[in-house]
Amino acid sequence: MSTTQTIDPLQYPVGKFVIPETYSPEAIQGWINVIRELPAKMRTAVTGLTDEQLATQYRPGGWTIRQVVHHVADSHMNSIIRFKWALTEDTPTIKAYDQVKWAQLADYKLPIESSLIMLEGIHQHLVALFESFTDEQWNRHFIHPETGAEITLKRNLALYAWHSQHHLAHITNTVTGF
Repeated sequence: MSTTQTIDPLQYPVGKFVIPETYSPEAIQGWINVIRELPAKMRTAVTGLTDEQLATQYRPGGWTIRQVVHHVADSHMNSIIRFKWALTEDTPTIKAYDQVKWAQLADYKLPIESSLIMLEGIHQHLVALFESFTDEQWNRHFIHPETGAEITLKRNLALYAWHSQHHLAHITNTVTGF
């Protein structure tokens, strides 16, 4: 018997992350371009929004647009550290963090400009790193403590490209409704 799981399009507007079967140079370059373009696209998506609009949840029970912007900056800040650990240490175990609790901290009530600036800087660094990687570096990996999985850097790139598109869609889909 086959079971089909329905995906909530409000929660997963670009679908759930699927681990790529292959990592062609073209796919890697495409994911790098997603990372390169996210800060400008996110800034465009939130430009001109009022505080009331920034306080809008992208789905019932979900984060506000403001929280999403701050979350993406925090998440991608953690990501660059994970990439650097894997580049400079042998199979490091990364540090996980509770993103739900982080989203409840006082800095998530700040204006979003600080996180937009963080995102621009983090992504400049990420792209510079990615464009310098050798095949060997793309195959380096870290261990995720919650799953014990060994994650290659090329898989992590694909994940963060998806993460970028995922949260940008939360924002753009919500803004379209204003």
